[in-house]
Parts: sequence; structure tokens; C-alpha cells
Amino acid sequence: MAQPPGQQQPPEKPADAPKTLPNSTGTNGAGAPVDPKMYVMGPEDVISISVFNEPQMTRTEVVRPDGKITMPLIGDLQAEGLTPERLKAQMTQALSTYVKNPDVTITVLAVNSKRYTISGQVMRSGPVALVLPTHVFDALSSVGFRDFANTKKIVIIRGSKRIKFNYKDVLHGKHLEQNILLEPGDTIYVP
Repeated sequence: MAQPPGQQQPPEKPADAPKTLPNSTGTNGAGAPVDPKMYVMGPEDVISISVFNEPQMTRTEVVRPDGKITMPLIGDLQAEGLTPERLKAQMTQALSTYVKNPDVTITVLAVNSKRYTISGQVMRSGPVALVLPTHVFDALSSVGFRDFANTKKIVIIRGSKRIKFNYKDVLHGKHLEQNILLEPGDTIYVP
């Protein structure tokens, strides 16, 4: 289809572009921004590395399962367990041998390492990135329920623990202690 004069077609997403989860921070603008001083990176997180005036060093990297990324000149660097600020400091120090006063910027593009899963009688099931502290009620409110969902007998599966959650009670201001913060790896099941 021909475009009207003066209008550009939006760029297509490359086939090998990193995958982002719902509510993750991504190039599509979904989700909350990551605090570079607080967020601790993990495997599968997608980061952008920019070195001012060094285009061959500017790249997008996915933190590997072993927790590392690979950079030209300096090789493998540990990223898992570090904040973007800490990785920036380590990368700046490592690059200073090769580049005079390197100006490094690290940005988390997609949070894929910390996630919870919602399943059962909900409108949108599947993994969700855990970018910000999220309570069970908020997580469920964002996905919606199917017609026959039993919102009084929801279960949060956390390892070998099973935690009961009654959505209707919390909605009406009762038993608010059950509205716990989600942790990476939690599964919310709605029967």
C-alpha cells in the first residue's frame, strides 16, 4: 500500500530482536522504568551498552544464563547480581586501558529475569515481568477474570508453599494481610 507524501512507514522490528515479557521494560514502552542504582540484573535481561564516541562498542546484549555478557576488547563481564550502575563502573574501568576516559551508559531494555506467572481462569495468562514491587491484588486486577473464575479460592504457589488468596475479601477491604508482595518465580492460579 502506498504511503501519502511526507509520511514514513514505522520501522519493522528485526526478526532477531530480543523478546520482552508483558509489563517488562521494552522498546515498545510497556512497563515501568528500571532504577539503575537499585535494580539487580539477571539472566535473560536485555541491556543496552553505549560508549560515547565509540560506535563499535555500542550494542544490545542479553545477559547469558551464566550471568555474563561479552564486550569487544575486554571479553566476558559478570552482569548477573550487579546493578546497571555497578556494571557501568566495572566496564568503565576495564575500557580505560583501551579508550581514554570512556563514557559508558548502561540501560535495561527488558526485564526477563524476574517474573511471576498467572494461570487459570484469567483473561491473559502467562509470565509477567516483575519490574516493580507488585501485590497479588494488583497483578490480578491487571489481567482480568474469565466468567466462571473462582476469585475466592486463588492460590499463590511459591516453591513448595501454597498461599490462599481471596480477591473479593481484599476488594472489600477485609483480610488485607493476604495481599502479599509477589516474588520472582511465584505462580498465581485462579481456579
